[in-house]
Amino acid sequence: MEISSSEPFGSTVVPSEAQPASSIGRMRIALIGNPNTGKSTLFNALTGLRQKVGNYSGVTVERIEGKYRSESGTNVAVLDLPGTYSLSATSPDEEIALSVLIGLAPGVPAPDVVVLVLDASNLERNLFLASQVLELGLPVVIALNQVDTAAASGIRVDAVELAMQLGAQVVETVAIRGQGIDVLRRAIERAGDLPLPTRQFRLPEQLFRAVQPVEASLVRAGFHPSTAAMEALRLLAVDPGGHLNGVEGLQVEVERARTTLTQEGFHTRAIEAEVRYGWISEVIAAVVHRFGSAGTTLTDRIDAVILHRVLGPIIFLVLMGLVFQSIFSWAEPIMGAVEAVVGALGAAAAAAIPEGDLQSLVVDGVIAGVGAVVVFVPQIAILFLFIGFLEATGYMARAAFIMDRFMRGVGLHGRSFIPMLSGYACAVPGIMAARTIENPKDRLATIMVVPLMSCSARIPVYTLLIGSFIPPVMIGGFMNLQGLTLLGMYLLGTVAALVVAGIFKKTLLKGPSQPMIMELPPYRLPNLKSLLLGVSQRAGIFLKRAGTIIFALSIVLWALATYPKVEVPAGVTPEAAQELQLAESFLGRAGHAFEPVVEPLGYDWKIGVSIISSFAAREVFVATMGTIYGVGSGEDETSVTLRERLQAETDASGALVYTPLVALSLMVFYVFAMMCISTNAVVVRETGGGLKGLKWAVFQFGWMFALAYGAAFIVYRGGLLLGLAG
Repeated sequence: MEISSSEPFGSTVVPSEAQPASSIGRMRIALIGNPNTGKSTLFNALTGLRQKVGNYSGVTVERIEGKYRSESGTNVAVLDLPGTYSLSATSPDEEIALSVLIGLAPGVPAPDVVVLVLDASNLERNLFLASQVLELGLPVVIALNQVDTAAASGIRVDAVELAMQLGAQVVETVAIRGQGIDVLRRAIERAGDLPLPTRQFRLPEQLFRAVQPVEASLVRAGFHPSTAAMEALRLLAVDPGGHLNGVEGLQVEVERARTTLTQEGFHTRAIEAEVRYGWISEVIAAVVHRFGSAGTTLTDRIDAVILHRVLGPIIFLVLMGLVFQSIFSWAEPIMGAVEAVVGALGAAAAAAIPEGDLQSLVVDGVIAGVGAVVVFVPQIAILFLFIGFLEATGYMARAAFIMDRFMRGVGLHGRSFIPMLSGYACAVPGIMAARTIENPKDRLATIMVVPLMSCSARIPVYTLLIGSFIPPVMIGGFMNLQGLTLLGMYLLGTVAALVVAGIFKKTLLKGPSQPMIMELPPYRLPNLKSLLLGVSQRAGIFLKRAGTIIFALSIVLWALATYPKVEVPAGVTPEAAQELQLAESFLGRAGHAFEPVVEPLGYDWKIGVSIISSFAAREVFVATMGTIYGVGSGEDETSVTLRERLQAETDASGALVYTPLVALSLMVFYVFAMMCISTNAVVVRETGGGLKGLKWAVFQFGWMFALAYGAAFIVYRGGLLLGLAG
């Protein structure tokens, strides 16, 4: 036995003598663990900023990769697998995790080493997945994480004994503080020179005989014997599928094994769990030691308030109100600075480029269009900062628990709130998160309503209109009217999602819902580095879209607004000349043709054009407005912000085009409208793909647009009837 402890915290425990592995130039490791084990924090601690995000080939499961360089100079690529409780492969996340580990995921080489993250404070729950991973015939390093939380709860895990029980290296870590990371990296590098872990428990004789033919079928198909043994036991509870579809004769052997075991008195669907948890109980008895009294913890005391039936929802609403108020109060100075930079950049470009179409393209098209969106990055970053903070502390899981009673009231599973909550950031991952909902009708109902949650792409629209037309007055001495309006938009979308889901569950998707079973992680102070990393990644995704989709559309919109050129009569003011050019351009003609459709909502043709362009992405609305009001502007107007242009815009009669009522109607429209091609595409894939998925996507787009139009109509026309035109 070797125990290495070369730093104040963290030790490597290995089950046998080993020498450090030599540098191999490049190593691939896969990070796997249950949700709430600190796996993502550990991934961030290992890789830092050297990360990239994409999707696995052919599926919408997120693929997160990073890299670092080891002490010996080895380039280590780290793949963060989806959090999962098992390798049962009954969900896309589990299927991907298993396929990657056994080297069958398209475009993803098999890992050289698996880092298995275990939560020291919930070891029994974690060991089911661990028992499966250890049987795959791969080098494994155990990261025993959150040992500080375990200690605070009166739990000590014997890492030496755990290494002997599991047959793999064990490294104690506190990822949120970066403790044990260097030791973990050294353990990873030498893992390939250690004996491979194997199954640590024996099967009952009847079970062993029954699954041997299943194992043999898998071995003949090319599976490693250890992997075949794990798969055979798993297949007693689940049906072959995914990566096992092509294995000849497998289904026959599985059914024969099930029949044999049933005749001998075994419950085949539960036998794997019984065998593994029988072994797990022995491990827990050997390695987990409790000390002190098992009294009420700090988490228990906080939850007594946070999860209270009355206080819980009130606290949730107050927190959300503070978040949205902060989006305005904190971001305003930064936004002013960004606006100044964009204005200065436009002025510099205008001075450097000779007057003409090229100058107009750069200044009025690109800078005005992209700049109009970029200015809202501070607000988006603040939203992500708060969401990340609440997630890291453990509050978001409580928010889902609080909302469960409301979800059940409309016939949905409480777990549906997690995808809906994710929809506050972006509908795409929110829809993808619905895969964890087992009931197909509940999952489909959730997918149908997730886009009603106000995503970050709506923030530029909301804040442009709120900042322009809602006064920053204080309500009750502590809440800002602008923040309350923004909160109102988010609540409107959330309430609408619950109501629509309830309608679907009583009509198209009628069926029983299941009770919610959810693990609540302990409260923790978030790691500042990981928190800021998450914010930068999400803001970077937004900026990437601004630099691609919005950049391209800004050029197209500029061209449509600039051509064909019109002759401007002598003596016409610059403002009138600009309006004439816009009206006669391709964009203006299309807008005027569309204007009768949006006129009942209080919108002019410019708003209509902006709505049409935002089908690409909601934030394109702002970019379009920036381009429209930038085209033809004189050099002396480059300092005028888009907000000021909107506030001053008048129609032919001299009346203001944009009023608080028009702004409110427009915000309500964007609360409900499905205006995102990416979301549409994901809905197609997540609802079955092909014609089936397309039908659901078209249906969703249709009812959401009808709802958006109807709600905006009621707001505007109702406001006029109440005398709120100004």
